[in-house]
This record gives sequence, C-alpha cells and structure tokens, in this order.
Amino acid sequence: MKVDNLSFGYNSVPVFKGISFRVEKGSLCGLFGPNGSGKTTLFKCCMSFLKYGSGSISVDGCDVRKKKIGELAKLVAYVPQEHKPPFPYLVKEVVLMGRTPHMGGIFGISEEDRNKVREAMEMLEISHLADKPYNQLSGGQRQLVLIARAMAQDTPLMLLDEPTSALDFCNQIRIWNILKKISAKGTTILACSHDPNHISWFCDDVVVMYRGGLVAKGSPKSVVSEQLLSTIFNNICSVGYMDRLMMVYPKNI
Repeated sequence: MKVDNLSFGYNSVPVFKGISFRVEKGSLCGLFGPNGSGKTTLFKCCMSFLKYGSGSISVDGCDVRKKKIGELAKLVAYVPQEHKPPFPYLVKEVVLMGRTPHMGGIFGISEEDRNKVREAMEMLEISHLADKPYNQLSGGQRQLVLIARAMAQDTPLMLLDEPTSALDFCNQIRIWNILKKISAKGTTILACSHDPNHISWFCDDVVVMYRGGLVAKGSPKSVVSEQLLSTIFNNICSVGYMDRLMMVYPKNI
C-alpha cells in the first residue's frame, strides 16, 4: 500500500495535507495519533468513501480511485469503529457478507465461501455466536464479528479502525496476536490504535499523524519515544522497559 502526497479537507478546511507513506506487503503497520488527527478520515479516503483533493492511494499498484466498488472490495477489507446494520442479520450472515465480492452469478455461495467463513469464525472463537442476531451482541462481540468478516473477505490489504477499542484486555491481546499471524501469511495490515503499548508490542512499523500531518514513521522502537509522546499528548507519559518490553505509562498517578 502506498499513500503519496495525500490531502483532504471538508469545505476548504484541511483535515490533513501532504501525507506520504508506504506499508510493506505482509507487514502489520500501526496508525497512531490523538483524537482528531485524521486517522479515520484517512481510512475513508483509502476506501473511496471520501473523494480526496490531491495525491494518490494505491494497493498492489492499483489506484483506488480508478476501481469500481466491487473491484476495490477484492483489494481492501475495512473494519470500521462501529457498525449498526438496519436489519437483524445473524452473525454468520454478517461474516458471509465478506465473501460478496467473490460470489458469482447464479452459482451463489460456494464451498470456498463457506470454508472462509467457518475458518474466520473459528480463528476468532465466535462460532458459538453463528446463529445469534448481530444487533443483540455486545460492542466487543460485534467488533470480533466485523474482524471475522474482513478475514473472510480474503483481500491483500486490511484496514482496521481501532479494532480492539471495545474488547476486554484478554481479547485485545488475542486480536493483535491474530493480526500478527494474518500478516505473517502475506496480508498487509494497517490498524489504527490509540494505545502506544499495542503499537510497540505488535506492529512492525508505525505511522504517526498529528495536527493535519504525518510527523513520524518507522519501527516502533525508533518512533515511539518519550519526546514524541510528550509532543502529541502534552507531556503526560513516560517510556520505560520491562524485560526488554517497551512500556508507556503515565507520569503522575
């Protein structure tokens, strides 16, 4: 995935300007920054939900603006922060929606489609929810279902907007470990998180957005520093190490 000199604004008010970075194939890259820095807007530009003014976004060498919706859905899977369907779909039906770009004509749902859905639900340990109405699940359970849908979509790139924000600590760690396994198999992942520890522990690279621009990019060890965090979070946290594991913690408790 490559973002080149990307700019976007609402009604001539810029959200971000001149952003450029690359996410290497098969890597897990963290998108980090405070609220209002444009992370979700960037994802919406990547999905062509928003029409950006200048610059380009390409996936596997293809300009996303030149792709029809069905074609783009074979390249990029997107997990939003929240999703509320208008109808009471069952969990298995929501996950199956990830297979829509691959379904063809009169043949309907194939055995491969069913297998992809089953594998995704098993990996996320939500098979027991298959026949439950999606809109009756907790926020954390819905998040797991949306990640399963993206996995079933089987695209070269996955975009995840705060994929663990509604999950308990155990499931947060489990999801990040699953994302690591998925990227190790060749899928490129860009995941937004507000937790610098998650970024440091699990990501291969990190891109940091702040005040309408990209202020840092590189490995977590080189980017997630006390100086950077002091700049974007007003000097409220410190960086230390525990058994060689980087830890970000508040300065005053």
